[in-house]
Amino acid sequence: ETEQRNLAYFGYGIKGFLLSMIETAIQVTDGAITSKEIAHIIEIGRAMVHAPLTLLPHVAEVIPTLSSRFKLLIITKGDLFDQESKIARSGLAEFFHHIEVVSDKTPSAYERILRRYDINPREFIMVGNSLRSDIMPIIAIGGYAVHVPYHLTWQHEHGELPADEHRWHTCTHLGEVNTWLRHVAPQAFAQK
Repeated sequence: ETEQRNLAYFGYGIKGFLLSMIETAIQVTDGAITSKEIAHIIEIGRAMVHAPLTLLPHVAEVIPTLSSRFKLLIITKGDLFDQESKIARSGLAEFFHHIEVVSDKTPSAYERILRRYDINPREFIMVGNSLRSDIMPIIAIGGYAVHVPYHLTWQHEHGELPADEHRWHTCTHLGEVNTWLRHVAPQAFAQK
């Protein structure tokens, strides 16, 4: 609840999470938390920033393959330092034509990015696990989306699948995206 309430002040990412942890610790201890305990929470946050990155299954194979056929963009939200660090540690930055870090993934944020790179929303497909941030805003601006559910999706990112079924598809894992784009997507989009 604290983190949700603080999104408007601190945004998404580890720093906002860390500040919300400290605020919560102060609240639950009725102000009795010690400076040593707060320092421990800060150390947890530092460890999170430098935690090893593990790519999801199929990412290492799918991204280079897609990059050879399409212009790929990373559009992510959160703290710039945190996101840039994650992208660099992933080893995948070279496969993306552009990397955009936004404070929130809204229809207007997507529209600004697509305009910047002269991309028609009807020629854009977003792939992501968040209905709220990856799928719904793209559908709202006329683009297409592939939802790849993940079992550890933050409750804040849940939502309803859009009713406009011809504009989105669900794959059970990222490994299916390449096959779907090669065999199903051209016919599905050509008919609409």
